[in-house]
Amino acid sequence: MIDHVSIAVSDLERSAAFYDAVLAPLGFTRLAERERTIGFGKTYPEFWLNLRSGMDAVPEGTGIHICLRASSREAVDAFHTAALAQCGRDDGAPGDRQAQMTVYYGAFIRDPDGNRIEAVTFPRKDI
Repeated sequence: MIDHVSIAVSDLERSAAFYDAVLAPLGFTRLAERERTIGFGKTYPEFWLNLRSGMDAVPEGTGIHICLRASSREAVDAFHTAALAQCGRDDGAPGDRQAQMTVYYGAFIRDPDGNRIEAVTFPRKDI
């Protein structure tokens, strides 16, 4: 099982403000702050930002993709809306999707550094 994930960011303050807004609908808040890293989570830091000054934007073709669980369709929508309001980019509007084994509701965004983040919920319990 995965304990936590970390992403590199070029501007820690900008990214922290972005993720404050984007992760709030998923129930995440800032739980740990250090000079070059910030950890978000519900009760334990599960999602970390690590400052990499001078880094280039993440190339879109790299395959970097982190998916976070949302409690509802409304939370997915709020995640996506917050990302766009904070200068993130749409990389897949909220909607139903057919995965290999189930139907889910999700949205994809790119943060200011190009990291691809998804929020997902599984609203149909009969699948």
